[in-house]
Amino acid sequence: MKLNLDRLDATPSHHAFEATAAWWAERVAEADEGPYEVVAPFRFELDAHKMGEDVYLAGAMSGALELECGRCVARYRQALRESFRLVLEPARGRVPLDPEGDLALRRDGMCLGDEVESGWYRGSEIQLDAWFAEIIALAMPVQPLCDEACKGLCPVCGADRNAGDCGCVVREDRPRSPFAMLGALKGASDPNRGE
Repeated sequence: MKLNLDRLDATPSHHAFEATAAWWAERVAEADEGPYEVVAPFRFELDAHKMGEDVYLAGAMSGALELECGRCVARYRQALRESFRLVLEPARGRVPLDPEGDLALRRDGMCLGDEVESGWYRGSEIQLDAWFAEIIALAMPVQPLCDEACKGLCPVCGADRNAGDCGCVVREDRPRSPFAMLGALKGASDPNRGE
């Protein structure tokens, strides 16, 4: 997915791109990410224009994935929507300090700065694939959940607790926090304890 910068001027022009399941599968294979399946292609709608030599891109992404719930492992559909902005300055002789930025500038004609909303470009055409993949990755849930109220799997028998009570007795005498033991140690060594 490319954008020709020579065709841009001060008047915003509309551009639409569609990322297919095959496109996403390539990105996931490269990153060795989890079990995601595209159920609705990612659509990128953006307006692009130039002010002087700076390039401005703004728009939104939409699409849907099938994910696996982090609590009950059920598969579910997750709609993704994310708005974005990007300002690119000409790189000229500037070389990014990190090797990845330098490679992106040579390969894609653009590289992002420390913020996802700014970067540099070189040449008359930029390849948008890596940036689009970054937008999708930022829109994905950190912990996929089929429902906020998902009860997850029984830690004793592995049954889906959303389907009903399995009858297992789960010991609740263990502290809920892995740091609860530290609190007990602090209390034992506190010289003011017992006053």
